[in-house]
Amino acid sequence: MELQLSTPALLFSAITLLMLAFTNRFLAIASLIRGLHKKFKESPDEEKLVVEQLHNLRRRLSLIKNMQLFGIFSFLLCVTCMFLLFQGYTIAANWVFVGSMGSLLIALALSLIEIQISTKALNLELSDMEDVFAKRSSTLDSFFRKENKKE
Repeated sequence: MELQLSTPALLFSAITLLMLAFTNRFLAIASLIRGLHKKFKESPDEEKLVVEQLHNLRRRLSLIKNMQLFGIFSFLLCVTCMFLLFQGYTIAANWVFVGSMGSLLIALALSLIEIQISTKALNLELSDMEDVFAKRSSTLDSFFRKENKKE
């Protein structure tokens, strides 16, 4: 298969959109960390809550950093591939393009892992809220049962 100049150019928009998504994730994590830091400064007694979230946020931050790193590397290899094609070095361009695709694949795999961690953290938050609501409803149920028995 002959690699043409337009082939790596097609990746430009995909890589750019992925980098935008990765940057948005980074900004969301940064906002969470800042909010957690503010909450910690206001009430440092809630150490358990902060410690549990710190590990998760550090891991996600590291994954996002690596996602961005591999995304940028993919983009650089894509540009290099186009340059090599323009210069007529098709064999080298093919290998560089394979490297670009591999780097993009790694970035996407890291993104998938980060999404799994994020979803797990959100499910834990939801289960905490469900536990509180379950306790409240059981308390209200017992309250209303007592009221009905008195009548």
